[in-house]
Amino acid sequence: MEAIQSWVSEHKLSSIGALWASGIGASLAYSRSRSSPLKPSLKLIHARMHAQALTLAVLSGAAIYRYYDKASSADHSAASTTPTLPKSD
Repeated sequence: MEAIQSWVSEHKLSSIGALWASGIGASLAYSRSRSSPLKPSLKLIHARMHAQALTLAVLSGAAIYRYYDKASSADHSAASTTPTLPKSD
């Protein structure tokens, strides 16, 4: 899992583009498997909307994860650098 996270953090735009393209492909495959009276142009528009919704959901999740990860690391660093009181003799 760590290897995937490091690759995604290094190739952010590529991973988002791949996710978007796979979302379009999955949506087109799903709409093609169903017998719907929609024109191909409308199927493509719906596939694009589904892919954009998926991309926004993933970006929102990544932003939330980064926020909590950053807050958690700030809490840990603040806890590890607690000042010590001088000894009174």
